[in-house]
Amino acid sequence: MPEVRMVVDMTTKVSELDDQFGGRHARPMAAAFLVNTVAGYLHADAPSDVRKAMMSAASDLCYLTGYMAVDEGLHGLAQRYYLKALELAGTAGDHLTYCTTLRGMSVQLGDLGYGARALELADAAAAASLAAGPRMRAFLAGQQAHAAALLDERDRAMRHIREAEVAMDRAESPVTTFGSYDPAALHYHISQVRYELGDVSGSVAAMARSNEIRHDIYRRTRVRHGVILAERQFRIGHLEAACQSWKAALGEYPLVQSGRVDTGMRSMIRLTRPHLGNAQVRALHDQARAVLPRAMFTRAGTG
Repeated sequence: MPEVRMVVDMTTKVSELDDQFGGRHARPMAAAFLVNTVAGYLHADAPSDVRKAMMSAASDLCYLTGYMAVDEGLHGLAQRYYLKALELAGTAGDHLTYCTTLRGMSVQLGDLGYGARALELADAAAAASLAAGPRMRAFLAGQQAHAAALLDERDRAMRHIREAEVAMDRAESPVTTFGSYDPAALHYHISQVRYELGDVSGSVAAMARSNEIRHDIYRRTRVRHGVILAERQFRIGHLEAACQSWKAALGEYPLVQSGRVDTGMRSMIRLTRPHLGNAQVRALHDQARAVLPRAMFTRAGTG
């Protein structure tokens, strides 16, 4: 069991590094640990209870490694890690990691544009978690809402958002737990649902609220969601507010290695290029040229 606890603790540490620095930094460490240490443990002789606990710990690490691969944009690799996480969690009887992994697969497919499959997996995760506590219920319902909104199923999406809100109210306590679904994550899902259903202004308000209340440790998420907020502010004509959001994200960009953040920064260059006559946009581009790879500008055709 001490070896199991070591794997659990290492997974927690890698997750913290991912939160702060992005998947491109943290995933190689997780992959090396899986191959060089955890794989040996999974093949070692052990009592039944220890073996199941090790499979559970390994499944959580595989899920995290898949999640970080998604952040890098390595979607085929991410799916392989997710499938291994499901296999290990199923064998270990670890319903929490099993449902979390199904949800992660739903998020990935939704982001790739496969709304129907995303909803199918989100529903499967919820169906497999009948004994889930309120925080887990909110975690799953939020993704069901987003996936339903991707298919323009308004009533279903709003029903799941209300379910997530009720569950979050039940889960909240004076002591906030790091590393779990929290009010900032709930407001993110509200923002996503509103955006997919056509309420861009409401989406901006919810995303701004999510960013305001997010814990400082989640730097990668703060930068990525700041970029999303900026794009939506830009879409509704709030150019100066969008520039401020992009500038805040650029301020932390050098500390974050994330394929999804890079995609957002390339989008920023493309969207703002026609507005270089605006002083704030010019200042934004000056800041961007100081911190972004030059290739992002050459590929966008800006020299």
